[in-house]
This record gives sequence, C-alpha cells and structure tokens, in this order.
Amino acid sequence: MMKLKPRKQSNLWFERLMAITATLNLGLVLFDLSYVSSRDFYFRRIPQITQIYDPVKGIEPHRDTKKYLEAVSELETQISQTGLNSPQVKTKLAEISHLSTEIIDSNPFAGAGKSGTLEKIKNKMREHVGQESAKRAFDTFWSAEYLSKQGWLKEIQFFNQHIRPGIAANYYRKIGENGEFVDEFWLIDLPFVLIFALELMGRTLYIKSKNRYLSWTEALLWRWYDLFLLIPFWRWLRTLPVVIRLDQAQLIDLHLVRRQVHQSIVANFAEEITEIVVVRVINQVQGSIQRGELVKLLLQPEKERKYIDINNINEIEAITGLLVKTLVEQVLPKIQPEVNAILRHNINSAFGQVPVYRNLLMLPGVGETQIQLSDQLANQITTNLYAALVSAIKDPVAAQLTNQLLEKFTTVLGAEIQQKHVTSELQSLLSDFLEEVKINYVQRLSQEDIDQIIEQTRQMRSQITVPRVVDN
Repeated sequence: MMKLKPRKQSNLWFERLMAITATLNLGLVLFDLSYVSSRDFYFRRIPQITQIYDPVKGIEPHRDTKKYLEAVSELETQISQTGLNSPQVKTKLAEISHLSTEIIDSNPFAGAGKSGTLEKIKNKMREHVGQESAKRAFDTFWSAEYLSKQGWLKEIQFFNQHIRPGIAANYYRKIGENGEFVDEFWLIDLPFVLIFALELMGRTLYIKSKNRYLSWTEALLWRWYDLFLLIPFWRWLRTLPVVIRLDQAQLIDLHLVRRQVHQSIVANFAEEITEIVVVRVINQVQGSIQRGELVKLLLQPEKERKYIDINNINEIEAITGLLVKTLVEQVLPKIQPEVNAILRHNINSAFGQVPVYRNLLMLPGVGETQIQLSDQLANQITTNLYAALVSAIKDPVAAQLTNQLLEKFTTVLGAEIQQKHVTSELQSLLSDFLEEVKINYVQRLSQEDIDQIIEQTRQMRSQITVPRVVDN
C-alpha cells in the first residue's frame, strides 16, 4: 500500500469514521430485527437488555400471566407468615388454581406467538404431578394436601425453576392505530439517517463540483449504494453499503471477492454481447446478399456504383497491383530454384515418354547431354517468364493491356453472374454459408472461452503493480 499524503490521510480517517458509524448502525438494525425472536434468551441471560429495549418494541408483561405470578409470590409470603394450613393460604391456593384454569382456557401466550411455551408448561406439570389432564394437574399441584405431602419447599422450588421462567417470559405487544405492532426503533435510527443524509449531500456536492458535466441526479447516483442507509424499510439492505465502506476505508480487504464478482459479470455480458454483435453483423451481411446489394457492389462498373469513395482510389485494383508487384519483384526471384526443379522434372518426364529417345539413352554421353539440355531449357523458361512479367509491370503499354484484360474479365464475369439463375444461386449459397457460420461458430461461444480470455487479461494486468488509493 502506498504512503498517503496528509490530505489523503485525513480523507482515510473520515472514511473510517463513517464506515464505523455505518457498521454500528447496521449492528443496531440487525439487533432490532432479531430482538423479538431472541427475547427469551435475553430475558433469561441478560434481563437488563429486555428492561431497556422492551419499551422500544412496545413490549410489556401480559397482565394475565403477570397476575398469576404475583399471586404465587403472595402465596409464598403468606405461607411464610401463617403456615401452609392457614385459611388465608387455602383461599390463595384456590385463587391460583382458578387462575391456572383460566390461563389454559384463554391461552394468553398466543398473542406473542408463544403457544408452544404453554404446551411445554402443561406437559411439565402433567409429568410432575402424574395427571393426564393439565387442568387436573394444576388443581392437584395447588392444593394444601399435595403440597403438605410432597413438601412445600421442594414443590415451590420445582415451580420456580421449571414453570415460572416460561410464564414470566410471556408478554403483550402493543398495537398502534395503523394496525401494526408498536415499534419505536425509528427514533434510535433517525440520528444515523440524518448523519448519512448530510454526508450524502456533501459527497454529491463534491462530485458535482469535480464533474460539472454530471446532473444532480447523476452525481447523487454516483454513490447509489448509500441510498440504502436512508430508507426506513428493508434496513437489512444496509449490509451492502457497510461492506463497501469498510473496504474503501481499508478496514477489510475484498479484493478477491470484487475480482470474482467483476469476472462473473464481465463474463456473462461479454458472452452475450459478443454473440449479439457477431450475429448482428452476419445478419446484415445476409440481408445485403439477399437484396443483391453485395453482388451489385462487387460487379457493377465503378461509375454506376452508389458508393462513397473517400480517397479517389480503386482499392481493389491498387491491392491487386501491389500483390502482383510484390510477387514479381520479391517472391519469384527467391523461389526460382524450386521452379527450375519442377520444370526440369517435367522436361525429363516428357523426354522419357518418347520411344526413340529411350533408345538413344543407350548411347554413351546421351544421358549427360539430356541433363544439360533440361537445365538449360528450365533456366531459359523461368528467365524469359520473369523478364516478361517485369517488362509487363514496367512497360506502360503492357500495363494498359493488362488493365484492359482485367476490366474485360470483370465485365464478362459480372454479366454472367448477373444472370438470374446464377445470381439467385450465388446469393442462396452465401446466405446458407453465413447461417452455418452462426450455428457452428458464433453460437458455440461458451463461458469457458470467455473465462480464458478474462484470465489472460488478468495475467497481463498482474504484471503491472498498481498502488491502492482511496476514493474520495
């Protein structure tokens, strides 16, 4: 990582401060989203959290279950004062037994979605007392005879350890005038939203001042992901800007993740765009062939073409002339030995097919003379041919005759091709050929091909080390 200048260092500290602030806000959001489902854990292990946060979610103890537990607490106090067999205790036991029946019938746990908790309580009481009916089990449990027989201290200890926590965890959640549960988290979230809104406004002004060609909307969308920090719903989407900010602030390194995401996106787009572009070009060529435009362009006389010429040069003739000149002046002199060898072989073969000549080969010295004669003929033919080609290029009259020959050839060829059956067959063959190219090559562009190209590009770029900078 390169060493930052003081101004850049201050920007980095600002980025880190805002990234930490956004992370803190996201932590509160995730805590709020999971609070209701995790409240039982907080209630039993960290009750201070529920005391602080229950009002935010509009949660308060359910009056029925609260009344039930208060009655049990009063019973404990009464027994400690007057004993288990006093009339006051029997009255309180009857009251608690009646409240137990009401709880089973009314199910005050349903409003908080905790009906399963009530079933657990009923099952524990059935098992402990040995009754199949939950109501009878509670009636038996809250009787002076049972408590005296089983031992008051042991039974109240069982209740406080296994029954009371489930009942105490039940709650009632207020409903607002809009028909939704009361949720005051927006009051906690509002300061963060204001901070992020002010920051986004400042960044938009800065981007607009540095890029005057951008509109205000485009400058705002330059940091589109920060908009998730402002919306009051789907707050879990703030995970995206938080992760991006942490990476920009160099608090985490997502280089490998970014590279893989970019490669996946580029690969998908590259494959589709390549196919679209190539198929589009082939379709245009096919359309031009089917309309006869391509044939007319190639075969019509130059004066009759509706064609834009940018340099007043017949490129086809110029290319042909350049190729012929290169062939004559550069290529033929270098391949003359090979041409001589071919001619010599053909001359010897021609002599060998003559019966009289085969008889003459029986005479002394005739074979050597034939070899010398073949060499001379081959050299003479290639030399004369090369001289004729050179003179044809340099001689203006020969060049003019050659041009007339080419023009005549083109005219006659065009006239013959423009016959209806030839033109239609040629267009059909060319169109079918291009269709085969699309099917066999273009549409076989695969993801592996694109991935290989991207990997090769990445290897080239990796040869250059680029220092990491912080975006403003």
